[in-house]
This record gives sequence, structure tokens and C-alpha cells, in this order.
Amino acid sequence: LGLPVPVQMGGGWRVLAIVLSITVGVSVLATYNFYMQGQMAAMEAQAEAAQRQASDNQLRLLQSQLEPHMLFNTLANLRVLIATDPPRAQAMLDHLIAYLRATLGGARATLHPLVDEFARLTDYLELMAVRMGPRLGYTLELPDTLREVPVPPLLLQPLVENAIRHGLEPQVKGGHITVRASTRPGDDGGTLLVLEVHDTGAGLKTPAPAVTASGTGFGLAQVRERLATLHGTQGTLELIAASASGTSALITFPLKLATP
Repeated sequence: LGLPVPVQMGGGWRVLAIVLSITVGVSVLATYNFYMQGQMAAMEAQAEAAQRQASDNQLRLLQSQLEPHMLFNTLANLRVLIATDPPRAQAMLDHLIAYLRATLGGARATLHPLVDEFARLTDYLELMAVRMGPRLGYTLELPDTLREVPVPPLLLQPLVENAIRHGLEPQVKGGHITVRASTRPGDDGGTLLVLEVHDTGAGLKTPAPAVTASGTGFGLAQVRERLATLHGTQGTLELIAASASGTSALITFPLKLATP
């Protein structure tokens, strides 16, 4: 009568051992899964930090190239105007102070409102207008709905400077620059922000109209790299020759509204 008990007890221990083995196995797999998720999260955080650092470095590089270049040109023209046209020299100095205040007055963040980018362009174009006189006209078009959209600093100024240097200055009559912000639907169903700098200058050095150029002028390579860093393949910069004369530089990337 006592013989079946050890057999039953032995069977129970075997079942318990199997259950324990399964439990331990599941626990190990769950622990490994959590570990891998933590590792992946850490790697993603490191990648995002590296991306932000790369964007910051590109911005500093662009600023180190763009600001001294503009400043030296402005000071050279200011020196001439002081002797030949003191009122214009005073106006140029006022715009230079406003430009430098906007540029150096605070921390250089990786993003700022689009309205700040347009305000900085206004100071820059006013400086250039003092130097070029009636040879430079400009229009800035920023819808109220897009004023607070976050964009990288110094995104548009290289395009405007490129338009002046290669488009308007080679022409005796100069020309007009239009900077506008708008939106259009994206291929994925989202909305794209479109920033355009159009000039009526000499145009691209190509015989065909509406040809997209790679854009290798001053500052353009850095702008393209910053767009790629922030938006991947969804951030683009194109130079398009107008049908008659002039050039349009188009920046597009996914629209992200500012958080309240």
C-alpha cells in the first residue's frame, strides 16, 4: 500500500521541476528582453545626442563663416560711407547694431521661431540696401499662422546672401528678392513647410530653364547638411532656374508647430 506514494511524489517533483524550468526560462527571456530594450533606448538616446551635437557643430561652422564675412563687407562699406555719405553711414550703423544684437544677444539655440528668422533677414537686407541703394529691393512674406513655427537659425540668410552675390550684384540694374513661407501637402499625407528665396538676378549658369542645381555656393552645403541631420531625406534644398531670369531656392521639411 505504501509503494505507489513515492511514485506519485516522484511524478509531482518532475512536474514541479518542469514548471520551475519553464518559469526560470521565461524570466530569463523577459529579463533579456528588458535588457535589450534598455540597450536600444540607450543607443537611440546616444544617436539623438550625437545628431544634436552634429547639428550644433554645423550651425557654429556656418556662423563662423557667415558672420565675419558679412561683418567685414559691412565695415568696409561703412568706412567709405562715413567719408562720402554720413547719413547713409549712420543708417547702416543702426542696422548693423540691430543685426548684431539679434545675433549675439542670447544663447544660440538649435531652433527659433520663424518670425525671428525673418526679423534677422530684415536687418541683413536693410544693411545690404544701404550698400546697394536702389539696386536692391526686397519683399518678405510670412503668414501669421507660420510665425511661431520652429526652424534652425541661419537657415535663410545664406540663401539671401547667395542671391545677392550671384544674382543681383552681377547685374547693373540689380534686382528684387522675395522671401516667402508657405505649406504644401507631403507625399506621406503630412504637411511640408516651404521656404522660398527668389531673386530676379542673373540666374543659374545653365542653358535649360527650371533646372534643379545641387547648390555648392557659400553656406549652401552647410544648410543642406543641417537639413539632412534634422530631417533626413525629408529635408531638401533645391536651386531652380526661373523660366526668364532669376533663381529660386526652395527649402522643404515636415511642418512642426511650436508647442504651447
